[in-house]
Amino acid sequence: METKKMLIPNITCEYCVMTIRREVGELDGVSKVEGDSTTKEIEVEWEAPATLEKIKATLKEINYPAAE
Repeated sequence: METKKMLIPNITCEYCVMTIRREVGELDGVSKVEGDSTTKEIEVEWEAPATLEKIKATLKEINYPAAE
């Protein structure tokens, strides 16, 4: 099980967090997606077959790319 916090500059409201939770949460292997619209951070917990690369690619697809 891996966990990663990421800064998502495009988060502006709770709806953004809800969208990220829904989309990233649909990836196989993702067990938890938490987010905070005030800090613009999300925390994702996953295991295989999910990977950090797949999570970041999904975030980019939905216009919430993680800051590097």
